[in-house]
Amino acid sequence: MFERSRVETPGAEIELVRGGDGPPVLLLHGNPQTHAMWHLVAPRLAEEFTVVASDLRGYGDSSKPFGDEDHSTYSKRAMAGDQAAVMESLGFDTFAVIGHDRGGRVGHRMALDYPDRVTKLAVLDIVPTRHVFGTVGKDLATAYYHWFFLIQPYDLPETLIGAEPSYYLHKKLGGWGTSLETFAPEVLAEYERCFDDAMIHASCEDYRAAASIDLVHDDADLDEGRKVECPL
Repeated sequence: MFERSRVETPGAEIELVRGGDGPPVLLLHGNPQTHAMWHLVAPRLAEEFTVVASDLRGYGDSSKPFGDEDHSTYSKRAMAGDQAAVMESLGFDTFAVIGHDRGGRVGHRMALDYPDRVTKLAVLDIVPTRHVFGTVGKDLATAYYHWFFLIQPYDLPETLIGAEPSYYLHKKLGGWGTSLETFAPEVLAEYERCFDDAMIHASCEDYRAAASIDLVHDDADLDEGRKVECPL
C-alpha cells in the first residue's frame, strides 16, 4: 500500500508516494512522465524495500517554478537538492537511487553532490550529458530531435508544443519502438493530465539546463577529479 504525501523543499514542493518496508530506495522518473511510470516496479520493490517514488521538480504534481535566465532553476543540482531534502524529511540519512532518463541525470548529480548519502545508484537509458553533446552526429540528432528542439529559446518550443500537447506527448511516449498500447490506460491518462503549460515549460527548462548550467557543473567535476563513489 502506497501513501501519497508532499514535501516542501527550499526550491520546490515535491509530490511523492511511499510504501513498503526495508532499506530505502528513491525512484526518479523520466520525461515526459511522472512517478506513475514505476506503477509496476514499485510494488515489487516494496516487498523488500521502503520505496519512495517522487515527481521531479517541474513534473507531475510537484511545483513548477518558472525558469530563470541561466536555467539554474532546473539544473540537475537544484533538482537533486529537492530529492535529497525529500529523503531527509522522511528520515532517511542514506538511501539508494534508481533513475530513468532525466531521473537518471538527477540521480547521477545526487551521487556526486551527496556522496555520503547515496549508497547505490542505478541509471537507466542514459549516457553522460557531456558525452552526448560531445559526440552527437546526424543520426543521433535525428533520433533524439527533442534534445535540440526543447533547448531553443523561450517561448518557441513551449508555444509549438502547447498548440497540440496531446499530439506531442503521444509522439514522445510512442517513439523509439514503443507503442502507446504499452502504457496502462490509467498511467497514460495521468501523463496527459499532468502535461499542462507549466510542465511543458519545465520540460524545456530541464533540457535547456542540460545544455548550459549542467555542463558547467559537469566540467567542474572533471577539473576537480570528482567521480561517483558509490556502486553504480
